[in-house]
Amino acid sequence: MSKPVLSMRPVLSVRNVTRTYDSAAGPLTVLKGVDLDVMPGEVVGLIGPSGSGKSSLLHAAGLLERPTSGEIRIDGQDVGGLDERARTHIRLASIGFVYQFHHLLAEFDARDNVALPLRIAGVGQAQARERASEVLTALGLGERLTHQPAQMSGGEQQRVAVARALANRPRLLLADEPTGNLDPATSQTVFEALHSLVKKTGVAALIATHNMELAGHMDRVFALKDGHLEERPAESHAY
Repeated sequence: MSKPVLSMRPVLSVRNVTRTYDSAAGPLTVLKGVDLDVMPGEVVGLIGPSGSGKSSLLHAAGLLERPTSGEIRIDGQDVGGLDERARTHIRLASIGFVYQFHHLLAEFDARDNVALPLRIAGVGQAQARERASEVLTALGLGERLTHQPAQMSGGEQQRVAVARALANRPRLLLADEPTGNLDPATSQTVFEALHSLVKKTGVAALIATHNMELAGHMDRVFALKDGHLEERPAESHAY
């Protein structure tokens, strides 16, 4: 008898989400009924011009902002009605963030920068450093553990930022232009490292980018246009 096929539940589920801001010219709506699911181990690209709402969608998905309306679920849990303390707990336990600029602490070496979120979560120093070393090594930085940011290249610093985002073994990784501050060759190196680790760990990744070449290597790509999300055909192949 064949085994039953088990359906996977989305790590991130967005349903009919809207986001409206107050502006000098009146209400400005950047998200208009957005729907999106991101599955475990999936790399989803988010493209669109500046001001199209990419960051607004990431902030809503990452529980940094509340949408004007609609529903967001993390691992099946509706987070809309949670208070800020509960939302903060989910952010710390289940969500990792990577930004265009690495925001590493200059006085800490690579290992301690990555260990920091673990220490904040209550993990002991030895265990936190061991986990940090594992993630950094997986990203090709095993020889850079005790180097401070100033002793590393821009691409290496950004890979440290990726490691920091993944240190807590989050279920969801959100990245806002993670290679936007790097040259094309370095961008590809950082993205390949991120892509490989996402596939190995099964984290669900939503990545906003202007880099169409990198977007072509993602599992699915969505464009934000006039507040609506439209899926675009893949134009390349996965790594």
